[in-house]
Amino acid sequence: MRIVSLCPSLTELVFDLGMGPSLVGVTRFCVHPADGVERVEKVGGTKDPDVERIVAMEPDVVLLNEEENRREDAEALQRAGVPCHVSLPKDAADTAEMVRSIGARLGRPRQAEDIAADIERRARRAVERARTARPVRWAYLIWRKPWMSVNADTFAHALLAQAGGVNVFADRAERYPEVTLEELAAAAPELVLLCTEPFPFTERHVEEVAAATGLPAERIRVADGEYLSWHGSRTPAGIDYAAALLDAARES
Repeated sequence: MRIVSLCPSLTELVFDLGMGPSLVGVTRFCVHPADGVERVEKVGGTKDPDVERIVAMEPDVVLLNEEENRREDAEALQRAGVPCHVSLPKDAADTAEMVRSIGARLGRPRQAEDIAADIERRARRAVERARTARPVRWAYLIWRKPWMSVNADTFAHALLAQAGGVNVFADRAERYPEVTLEELAAAAPELVLLCTEPFPFTERHVEEVAAATGLPAERIRVADGEYLSWHGSRTPAGIDYAAALLDAARES
């Protein structure tokens, strides 16, 4: 089988399903596992893949994500007769089903079921724990200048919500709404998460946000975006990571 993956989290999933040797193309943003992806040809980025090159590779399937990848690239591949698997999981349950679907497509149903069952088991545990835990009001920033957050229709929201978090920007119309630091201050979240991707927030931004909003710096944390926004074989750890962030806020 010849596989092309145009989404970093799906590339990682392919390796974890034991199909890494079948990958013939990945994006330059596919970084995990490092020792595996370095040997695979890079076919552009998530938003600008080399469609002509991918078609020439004659893959048996191209893995895409509706959010990471552009519709026009998927349609161009399909017009060229290239089989595509397109997904857009928005929560743990969707991710488990996606893993099963990709596992079936790649001939690895047993390995996929192990991962999917682990996702479902950890999600149930997170929900059960949240029933007796104090809710934590949070904001999640993904971009700086303009400052951007997430609404209720996002994967990061779902992971934090199932662990007992309350998103202060959940009802915004846009999935990734622009917000001002004045609005953030007015919302007064108990926890502000500065995501490491797509904008690479670091510890120096904690003080910036604290100074601009008046929120205590101890309420503001840099959060690993791969655990909160990658869907696939990283999701079990992401579920636990989201719960741990909220637990830390409850204890502070």
